[in-house]
This record gives sequence, structure tokens and C-alpha cells, in this order.
Amino acid sequence: MNPSEPHFLKKLSAIAELRCATSGPAHDFLHVRRVVDTARRIAEAEGADHAVVVPAALLHELFNHPKGHPESHLSGEVCAEHARVVLVAEGCAQDLVEPICEAIRVHPFSRGILPGTIEGRVLQDADRLDAIGAIGIARCFATCAEMGRPLYASDDPFCRTRLPDDKSWGLDHFYKKLLLIPEQLHTKTARAMADSRVETMRAFLASLQNELGLGR
Repeated sequence: MNPSEPHFLKKLSAIAELRCATSGPAHDFLHVRRVVDTARRIAEAEGADHAVVVPAALLHELFNHPKGHPESHLSGEVCAEHARVVLVAEGCAQDLVEPICEAIRVHPFSRGILPGTIEGRVLQDADRLDAIGAIGIARCFATCAEMGRPLYASDDPFCRTRLPDDKSWGLDHFYKKLLLIPEQLHTKTARAMADSRVETMRAFLASLQNELGLGR
């Protein structure tokens, strides 16, 4: 079965939604849908194969180790194997199973892997774009609440005199990861999409500084 066929994609979507049913808002099916939509846009502009990109985006959250798990960095590899089982069971064209699984395997931010294919780079860019901007702010603090971390460090909320530690404070994640994402995007299309999202995050940080009486 060709992964670009609507019926096939609908089946993958249903499987992905079911798997995400117990996920928190940072990695739920709404996140998957956003990544799929963004991946489609980037793939169209960059000439990537939709038959690889779209199924990979749909299945990229089939499995995640919990935050803080000692093997959380291996979530992408485990997820790729889960995706392989689904794709084979659903009759995916054999020559597309490996490219789809490879894109999923290398997509996580924590691995720091440079994908060897344009399809892998598109999925990685789409997933990273969903970590910044207004939705990125919401996802950051949803994760912060899920892990029971304070919103910010009371003595230095904006990491002015210390290295960011996002395992201890939610706001530190901006300085540890989120503000660094644009320079790590692979495609011209994704970098252009990132511009307004970065402005949104910087405006949020400026407003928060003012509300905390710390100015700039």
C-alpha cells in the first residue's frame, strides 16, 4: 500500500491518536497533527517525499520514555521499531518502511543526530518548530507542571549569572534549548517559519521580566 493514499494515512492517524490517548499535552495527538501539518508545508517547499514525511510525522510519537527516564534518549529508536510493526501490519510498501522508520529514529532533539535524508531533516525541523513560539511556550510549561518543577529560579529567573538548568526550573528550558532551536534547523523553509515564533518567545520573556520587576 502506498503511504500517500488517504485511506492508509487515515488508518495511521487512528493508530497514532489511540497511542497518544494517555500522553500529556506536550506530546499528545494535537502535537502530532501540528507536526504533520508543518511537515507537509516544509516537504512541499523543499521537495521532500510526502510518502515518507507524512507517515513518519504521524507515527513519531508512538512511544516515549517518561521525562527523566534513564533511557529517554533512546525513545526515537524504540518509537521507530513500533512504527515498523505498524507499517508492516498495515501493508506499507516495503521500500518505504525503512526510510519512514529512519526519519523517526533520528528525529529527537536529545540525540543531536543530523539526518542523512531530506525527509529526516523535514521531520526534525517540523518537530522542533512545534517546540517554539506560542505553542512552544504552552508545551514548555505543561511539561514543567507534569514534572513538578518550579516555573523559574527565584534568585535568577533569566539565567543572567548562571548556566541554565532545565531539570530544575521550567523557564531555564528557554535558554537551554528553545532559543537555540532556530540555528539548528536544516531547511530554509523551517528557518523562515521560525522567525515569528522566536519573536513571540522573546516578547513573552520581556513581558515576564517586567511583571517580575526585573526589567531588561
